[in-house]
Amino acid sequence: MKAAFAYVRANPAHPVPLHLRNAPTAVHKNEGYGTHYRYAHDEPQAYAAGQTYLPEAMTAAGVHFYQPNRRGFEIKLADKLEQLRALDAAATANKTGEKP
Repeated sequence: MKAAFAYVRANPAHPVPLHLRNAPTAVHKNEGYGTHYRYAHDEPQAYAAGQTYLPEAMTAAGVHFYQPNRRGFEIKLADKLEQLRALDAAATANKTGEKP
């Protein structure tokens, strides 16, 4: 929590990614609001691999606020996070033609 507060204090407000923005009007739709949004529950494993939810500046900087420790239930959470990050890496590699 402290890291998130420190980040917000130290960094300017970043724009919300276009695919997460509501498009209530034709103008917004023409500007790309809501385009390419993927509903996770319609995806394999109910996870939209490669879909980002943080602003581009944070994603590009590799910002992560949650770092599970390796004890108790957080062991399972850490393992799941590892699996999801591998899915993200594979999805990103498929977009760019790289190997994960």
